[in-house]
Amino acid sequence: DYEITPLETTDEYALNEVKFTSRDTEIAGLLRMPQIQHEKAIPGIVLLPGATVTKEGEQGLATYLCELGYASIALDQRNVGVIDIPGDLHLFLDGNEPTEHKMVHDARAAAEVLRNQPEIDPNRIVYLGESNGARFAIIACALDPKARGVIAISTCGYGTDAAIASGRLTDPEVIRFYQSIDPETYLSKIPPRKFVMIHSVNDTIIPYESAEQTYAKAFELKELHTVECATHGYCTEMAPFLKTELEAMIS
Repeated sequence: DYEITPLETTDEYALNEVKFTSRDTEIAGLLRMPQIQHEKAIPGIVLLPGATVTKEGEQGLATYLCELGYASIALDQRNVGVIDIPGDLHLFLDGNEPTEHKMVHDARAAAEVLRNQPEIDPNRIVYLGESNGARFAIIACALDPKARGVIAISTCGYGTDAAIASGRLTDPEVIRFYQSIDPETYLSKIPPRKFVMIHSVNDTIIPYESAEQTYAKAFELKELHTVECATHGYCTEMAPFLKTELEAMIS
């Protein structure tokens, strides 16, 4: 179930607040819809912000996507996208569902909201995330066979395999938890859809080398685009790559 409340309508777009229930929790999002006529229905994007970034804070990127002709739903993620890995591990070992698992379900529920809009083509949905949001986008795409692909900006996996190989992780249940939240675990489930990473060599939060390590574990079809902006997250240097990759995914 979901509820849509109109917020703003112009000649270029319609902005609506969306509320839906996922895992017994109300999740809020902003649905931005381009006001253009298509021969085909509009493609849609599940847009997952990085940690501490609200749905409102993601509207700069949502606006660019709208200008390209894409509808998007940006979420206020649980805990504003901030994760508590030790706390989630405790929940997991106690037999309870970790918050990070719920956040993947939230992203998939948002995709279903998009698919239920009459203006949107339910067969042309893409997941797009920044930083922590990109981790959830990768996992959600892997578990959503109807999605067209995923674009992961300024992110990487957790390197669980390396931690196991080095002996830093040995307990089977702890290993199972870390594998369950590591996007690298799910990379094999994305093909034949495309997996795209966009990362700055000057990223101030996640080193470019970490992104390279995750990319190396991905399967074809895949692409890693490199920019040089001194920032973490989306920057305008990424716009041409974003445009080209989205066009290929929804064509």
